[in-house]
Amino acid sequence: MVSWPVTNVLAFTTTRSHLTDSVNQLANQSEFSHFNLGTHVGDNLNRVQHNRVTLAKILPSNCKIQWLDQVHGSHVVTINDQVNQPIQADAIITQSPKVALAIMTADCLPILLSNNDGTEIAAIHGGWRSLADNIISNTLAKMDSHCHQLHAWLGPCIGPDKFEIGEEVKSIFMQQSKLFAQAFVEQNVNIKNNSSNNKYLANLQLIAQIQLQQLGISNITSLSECTYSQKNKYFSFRRDKITGRMATVICRK
Repeated sequence: MVSWPVTNVLAFTTTRSHLTDSVNQLANQSEFSHFNLGTHVGDNLNRVQHNRVTLAKILPSNCKIQWLDQVHGSHVVTINDQVNQPIQADAIITQSPKVALAIMTADCLPILLSNNDGTEIAAIHGGWRSLADNIISNTLAKMDSHCHQLHAWLGPCIGPDKFEIGEEVKSIFMQQSKLFAQAFVEQNVNIKNNSSNNKYLANLQLIAQIQLQQLGISNITSLSECTYSQKNKYFSFRRDKITGRMATVICRK
């Protein structure tokens, strides 16, 4: 569970072994033989559905999870009612007590938002592409709550010691603000002095934190755990390629 500062908001992020029971314990050991919640990764769909039903039991009564078809973009949707089909978007907002918002990750950064009284919540899928394409500001622009009223939580993602990117990714953020320089550590210098081949370690949580602060959000907490490094706890696409997905969920109580 997330230690959320707003009392009437429930938030949590799952792990590979989250809520495992006899069904999963008896499953054949494979990339998906833990608490996978992704239907798009090649897992047995009956097992995934069982996991999703198990997950839903944590929620308040009459509250249903809205799943997304995430495409690493910057599209944001606002909903009042849950629909059975995934919605294509990478961020979602609601003011309804009947809807739980879910973000699936396996290295990308889950970001949760809530206003002071918990009447408006949001969930953001923060991969580097979405962050570079201003998904956080797009989300805030669609929320009724002012930035100074919001609390943000940054969940587990690939850590700053494991997330290697190229010069082109760093350049995208540096063009937006020089503040992002602190989120990148150079790994090597090409002997031909071709900087486009340089590699950097990137800090996704720090990138999101800088963006949130620039937008006026100062109430920021995080769980700084690396999905890549903790194989027994988290799925990691960059580590395993074929793997499951965790879910980070937020809802009103």
